Amino acid sequence: MDIELYSSPCNDPGDAFKTAAPQPAPTPAPAAARRVWPAMVRGALGKCPNCGEGRIFRAYLKVVESCAHCGQELHHHRADDAPPYFTIFISGHVIIPLMILVERYWAPAIWIHMAMWLPLTLFTCMALLPPIKGALVGLQWALRMHGFAGDDDVVPGTTSMDSIAP
Repeated sequence: MDIELYSSPCNDPGDAFKTAAPQPAPTPAPAAARRVWPAMVRGALGKCPNCGEGRIFRAYLKVVESCAHCGQELHHHRADDAPPYFTIFISGHVIIPLMILVERYWAPAIWIHMAMWLPLTLFTCMALLPPIKGALVGLQWALRMHGFAGDDDVVPGTTSMDSIAP
């Protein structure tokens, strides 16, 4: 009684145990590069970093959910404390040298300093904050940070952060 354990189209029973070499999975085409400087300039101008047409803010510092012109979602930005930090850094580097120059060459009374520099500092900070926040949102968009990568930009089997890592 001869029992055949397997049926093979081959004559050699050893061929049934040979496996084909695994084929590498096709790698998806890399996502199109996003230019950083144009995205930051668009954001600093209060425009969508993607199309440059729609507004990025719906209020003084409130970012819109998505661009009204191109539909780019902007709600995932994570600017957090960076805009105030850069605002203080920039305004401090402008105002403090001016204060030192005025004190050195004019030496006004302290109340004149307070009357000049406090409003100027507040105005400078309030004026710089929206463009700096917009530029940082544009930077995050260009670098595909914090959800700006999108589902089509992620390589299967990885996270969005893995697909943009160097």
